[in-house]
Parts: sequence; structure tokens; C-alpha cells
Amino acid sequence: MAVVGDLSLKFIGKEPICDFKKGVFGFPISSHRVSFSAGKLKNGRVRTGVCAVMKVGVENTEISRDLEKFEGVLGLDVVSEEELKEKGFMGLRKTKLVCTIGPACCSLDDLEKLALEGMNVARLNMCHNTREWHQNVIRKIKNLNEEKGFSVSLMIDTEGSQIQVVDHGAPSSVKAEDGSIWDFTTEKFEGSRPFTVQANYEGFSEGINVGDELVIDGGMATFEVVEKIGNDLRCKCTDPGLLLPRAKLSFWRDGRLVGRSDELPTLSTKDWSDIEFAISEGVDFIAMSFVKDADAVTHLKNYLSTKSSKSIKVLAKIESLEALHKLDEIVEASDGIMIARGDLGVEIPLEQIPTVQEEITHRCRKFNKPVIIASQLLESMVEYPTPTRAEVADVSEAVRQYADALMLSGESAIGPYGQKALSVLRMTSGRMELWSREENRESVLFENKLEASVPDKIAEQICNCAAGMANNLGLDAIFVYTRHGQMASLISRNRPNPPIFAFTNDSSTRMALNLQWGVTPILIDLSDDMEANINRSINLIKTRGLIKDGDAVLVVSDIIPTSTAQTVFQSIQVKTVV
Repeated sequence: MAVVGDLSLKFIGKEPICDFKKGVFGFPISSHRVSFSAGKLKNGRVRTGVCAVMKVGVENTEISRDLEKFEGVLGLDVVSEEELKEKGFMGLRKTKLVCTIGPACCSLDDLEKLALEGMNVARLNMCHNTREWHQNVIRKIKNLNEEKGFSVSLMIDTEGSQIQVVDHGAPSSVKAEDGSIWDFTTEKFEGSRPFTVQANYEGFSEGINVGDELVIDGGMATFEVVEKIGNDLRCKCTDPGLLLPRAKLSFWRDGRLVGRSDELPTLSTKDWSDIEFAISEGVDFIAMSFVKDADAVTHLKNYLSTKSSKSIKVLAKIESLEALHKLDEIVEASDGIMIARGDLGVEIPLEQIPTVQEEITHRCRKFNKPVIIASQLLESMVEYPTPTRAEVADVSEAVRQYADALMLSGESAIGPYGQKALSVLRMTSGRMELWSREENRESVLFENKLEASVPDKIAEQICNCAAGMANNLGLDAIFVYTRHGQMASLISRNRPNPPIFAFTNDSSTRMALNLQWGVTPILIDLSDDMEANINRSINLIKTRGLIKDGDAVLVVSDIIPTSTAQTVFQSIQVKTVV
């Protein structure tokens, strides 16, 4: 049973700041006998001061008797449980993994293998496949979660109002040879025609001149426009390559991108239909393609709040120069960011991609929003069973930058080596995380105060202190008790060394936290009695052999009591399992 430590501090102030290195009142702090708590504000006023209370060897006998009768369920996913048993607290992978589901991995057996390999989020790209296909995949993943004990979140990725090549009728990719002549048309026809592809936007050729370049998927193949025939374009291949189904088009003139999306809405009619589908299927994330400003993100979030009974998080994809110009407002408005490096690399010089990626990652952490690094992480594994060394270095750099998640696209969706590619991400991120700890390279978060109410500022300060305390004292783990995930997210923002276990009784919160760096969400019943919550959860974990006597854990809570008699709801405690 865990015993509360001997010193309790209650912070009641506008901006409490803790310096654990200096101790309390000039005295050093014991490594496992401290608890902190911040009280509710009364009548909107802030009282300043510090109150210290001594508690020596306290153990609640009523809680102990209650535990003997308690039969709870620990909603910890099977992959994290096995990893914890095998590697211990510090061996848990902190970087989350997102897999795009496609024809190569949509069977129940393949989905289970990806989940076992560490897939945290399954992404469905609405550019491809039918509504029935997507629904079938969603049902399979939900069944795996319910029947096999996984906790894989679901994400749909909207198509966006971008000019694209529709399916050309061939079963897979089509090779464009040097000098070959191709027609790009808006005419609709069944099957395939030689040297003909269809564009899904009637006005795709408006403003395009003879001599302009037509680039496929950021450089997979390049054509020169040699003739305009009505709304169609006749083009000559100048850079041979592959035309994949649903490949993206872009036009260039005199070395500059021809702007094409000014008149197109961020969300098309099809996107809104896909969003309704996502709501009905109860997905956890919606990734918006080709976001241009914060207004579109805010509009979708407001729409979801009125139409969906569960909390669906909105991720903004950064893939255009326009989005970079409004980066801060987009990051603030969204629930997270996906850096779509493939499309972004079409609009900015290639040599700028590494610095832009790092800057976006830094901004996301500044505003406490999860960030996914996407596109071409292991592109060679679409065809080959092993990655290039440069690709492994690219993955390592993303982990070094403390990105929340890494994403596979074609590697898992259409490649035959999707499970191997996921294994490469898992092993590389795990090794890089270990190296960062060994080299003491944890990134110091500069003092950035989030724009929030006073209670939220208190929560932020508590979490900053908690992360520093966990690192400085060498604690084994951080336990967060949360209904909405706020404090788990704030602690994750600090990138502490110990793993973060977020106990919540809200399934939407659990699935949303699957994207947060270093957070292992656990679904469990919670009550207003925090001591009962803590002791029950520790007891459940201990009975599973996941925690042992002598382990020291830092406990943080943002549970707001429904009873007005209890005023303390934000707290830090350190407990030793005995």
C-alpha cells in the first residue's frame, strides 16, 4: 500500500513558482515524502500565502478496508502492459506512432499485427477507397480494441479542395516515360484510357499557360504543357516517373508555384460528407487538409461541438506557404498539427524543410499542442524491406526534436513491408529517446505562459514544477488523474524523463491522449475521493505486477470534486509503494 509523505504544502497564490533545488524554507526536500496542492479560487479572488501541514506515516484505514472489497478494471492497453513488464518504466516508448491504413494492411490479421507492433493511431485517408471500405476498417479496429485489449485511436484525413489527379483506371501506378504525350482532362469516363488521366476539379486548367510545368506529387514526374484544348491540357513528359492513384497536381511557372487554391474552400462538399461519416462512426481525430487560416479550424471545431456527442479533436495539416504565414493562429486554434512534408516541400525550397519542421515542432510545444511528423519518413520501404540510412537519421532527428508522433503513409497503406516499417520507427524512436536521456539532452522549455484563466495558469505552474521534480528526484513514473486530460498534456509539454500514466474515466480523453508524447492513458473509474482513486489504481497496477515495492511515483490531479465541501483539486504528491 502507498503511504502519503510527511510534508504537505498548499499553494494559494496567483502565480506559484516552485524551486525544488533550494528546498522549502531553506531545508532540503525528502525524495519521497512531499505533497503539493492548489486550491480552488473563491469569489474570483486570489489569496496569497503558503500553508504547511505535517503528516507522518499516514495511511487511511477506511481506504484500506475499501480496497479489500474493490474489484476494478484497469483499462491499460495490452501493448503498453507487455512493454512495461518487459522493460520497466523507463523502457516505455514515448514517441507515438501513426499508421495509414490502406489495401496492404486492412485485413483483421494485419491490423492486429500493426497494433501489436505499437500503432497508437490508425489514419484513414478519405482520398482513397469507398465509404463502405472505411467503415469496415473502423469496425475492425474497434473490435480489436474491445476484444483484444488494444487502445488504437481513429483518425480520418479529409481530402481538401486541392486539384488532384483522380484514379486513372489502372490497378496501381502508371509509368510516364520521357517524351511521352499525356492528356489531363476533366472528362468523366469508366475504366482507363492510354496516356490519359482525369482531374477532379473542373477549373483545374484556368490560368495555366502553354510552357508551364505540371508536377506530380512534388516531383514524382514532371510534364510541360504543350497545348490547351478547352478545359483540358496536353502535356509532354520531361521528367519520367510514376503516376500513383490520386496523385497531387501542382503547376509551376518561371521557377515559382502558380497559386491555385485562393478560390477553393478548405473543406469541400465531399469533406463535409466525410465529416458527417466520421461523427457517425465515432472517430477520435479529424485531420484537415490544406488549412489556410484559423477560421476554418474554428468553424469545424464549433460544428463538431454541436453535432458530436463525443469530443473529436481537430488537427490542422501544415502543407502550404499560406499556412506557414499564419502558423501561430492555426496552431492556437487547432487541437494538434500534422506537418505534411510532402506537399509542403512543393511550395517551399527543399533545403528549408528541416528548419521549418523544427520551427513548427517548437511552436506546437510552445502552445501545448501535439505535433505529427508525416510524409516520406521511410519512403523507400514502400518497395524495399529495409530503409536507407538517411531515412533512419531523418526519423531520429524528428525524435530528437521531441515530436509527439511519427506517421507512416504509403509505407503501411500500399507497401508490402508496413509492419517492418513500423518496427523501424518503434526501434529507432526508442533508441533515440534512451540516448537523449543518457546524454541528458532533455529540451529545456523556455518560460511561455499560455493565455488562460488564473486557475489554468496555476495548473500550468504545477505541471512545470512536477516535471522538474520528477526529473531531479529520479522518480520512476508520473501518475496523472484527469477527466479531460489537461494536466497530462501540460506535463507532457515539459518532456520529463519518467513515463506519464494518465488515469481517466472518459473514453474520449483516453483516445485523445494516445497522441501525446510520453503519455500512457488508462481508463479507470474515478471518484471525488482522490486518496481512494490513488490507492485503488496503485493497488490494481500492483496486482498486475506492473509496479513493485520501493517504486516512487509522482501523483498529479486535476479532478474537480462535484461536492462543494472539497475545495482542493489540483495537487502534487510523491508516493512510495510499500
